[in-house]
Amino acid sequence: MKRMTRDQMAARVARDIHEGAYVNLGIGLPTMVGNHLPREREIFLHSENGLLGMGPAPAPGEEDEDLINAGKQPVTLLAGGAYFHHADSFAMMRGGHLDICVLGAFQVSATGDLANWHTGAPDAIPAVGGAMDLAVGAKQVFVMMEHQTKSGESKIVAACSYPLTGIGCVNRIYTDLAVIDVTPQGLQVREMVEGLSFEALQELTGITMTLNLLQD
Repeated sequence: MKRMTRDQMAARVARDIHEGAYVNLGIGLPTMVGNHLPREREIFLHSENGLLGMGPAPAPGEEDEDLINAGKQPVTLLAGGAYFHHADSFAMMRGGHLDICVLGAFQVSATGDLANWHTGAPDAIPAVGGAMDLAVGAKQVFVMMEHQTKSGESKIVAACSYPLTGIGCVNRIYTDLAVIDVTPQGLQVREMVEGLSFEALQELTGITMTLNLLQD
């Protein structure tokens, strides 16, 4: 079965980030989105460790150890970019000043609940970070994740079994198989990878969805 690569997933998310948006990219897969944003589109990337106006990853050998994102990865700063206190950064997140956040997830429920900081396993290391603040503070929450776990279980579930990050906060899910909207009417499949039928996607997901493809 054909699946999108991580770079293809990041490029797909980047297409939906509109001109002038203030955006936070979560740790992990979402950080890749910054490398695929159209250069002609003015987008302001925010990081909870105190940056606004981040650019793509630096070229090899041009890293600045003092310029990193929340995941401790080297980044660049665009002209007009700014540094500020960690507390001010969280005030931006909690104050509703971000248009979009892109987060990874362990699970997303059919009603848009998000679980992305802890699996509940006794040997797992919890990593709350700023996810809870972003989930409730951003105007839109996009989730970017593989459709299934390594053992083949769907990460889109009827109800999350892992500790929740936020309730009913997710607007759109991007996986390596599909783009799915969370709506009051339930999950709506907007796009699927080439060659994948809706019936096959439904079987892999295991919960009821409807098909409402985006029009070109």
